Amino acid sequence: MSRSEAVTVTLARGDITRQKADALVNAANSSLLGGGGVDGAIHRRGGPEILAACRDLRASKYGKGLPTGGAVATTAGRLDAKWVIHTVGPVWSGAEDRSELLASCYRESLRVAAELGARTVVFPAVSTGIFGWPMDDGARIAVRTVLAEAAPPVEEVRFVLFDAHAYIEFEEALAAQG
Repeated sequence: MSRSEAVTVTLARGDITRQKADALVNAANSSLLGGGGVDGAIHRRGGPEILAACRDLRASKYGKGLPTGGAVATTAGRLDAKWVIHTVGPVWSGAEDRSELLASCYRESLRVAAELGARTVVFPAVSTGIFGWPMDDGARIAVRTVLAEAAPPVEEVRFVLFDAHAYIEFEEALAAQG
């Protein structure tokens, strides 16, 4: 059995902060202190507990911030989840291939989720917003990495896409993987 056979991958359109799961993945910036897009939404809806936990991480292990491609967990605060897994995606560059850094966001988030014992993990389309990653390529990298890397205890990975364009690109990427 391949790793992905034990894991169900699904798509949903909507607001990631409204999802119920063991772990929600936050497309964070390296400061871990909130920002725009998914990061801002998770911090706003999750409440001050998430920011406090991120400040503690900055005061201890991540004084210079979380490196691109890395992942770390905090409380989920007021979200309908046990944990938020923060990952820092790369900024798109036409001059430099940063695909491995984007794949690392998904791989490292799954590693952290497994260490926590999370059975359900919800991802946004990391780096495809303000970081400028083309949605079709971001979807391909996300789906390919999750199918290759997801393993028990994770049972379900759900990509929650904010708009129809993102949903269609992820749907096509998933179909292409068979």
